[in-house]
Amino acid sequence: MAAGGAAAAAAAIANAIKASGVVVRVTPTNFQTILRRIEKPLVVFAEGGFFSTNYRYLVSYKGLAFFTKSSGQLLLPNGTETIVAKKIWIPG
Repeated sequence: MAAGGAAAAAAAIANAIKASGVVVRVTPTNFQTILRRIEKPLVVFAEGGFFSTNYRYLVSYKGLAFFTKSSGQLLLPNGTETIVAKKIWIPG
């Protein structure tokens, strides 16, 4: 029975990854470096956390979605358009 549950969970994760496309997790520093390469970045931002607040950011660059999570808010470049989301969920 446990093996069947594990297989179902693995299938659900695989389907979530297929639905979300390619998401690349990067450090906050690398995320800011990517933002500086984009002329007019569009960043999706969400505040989250259970025991402590964290900040999640998502941006698209050259066909890939880059994601980072930080314990503090990031300083975004001038001209960045921001969309505040209720939640950002990344599989895995």
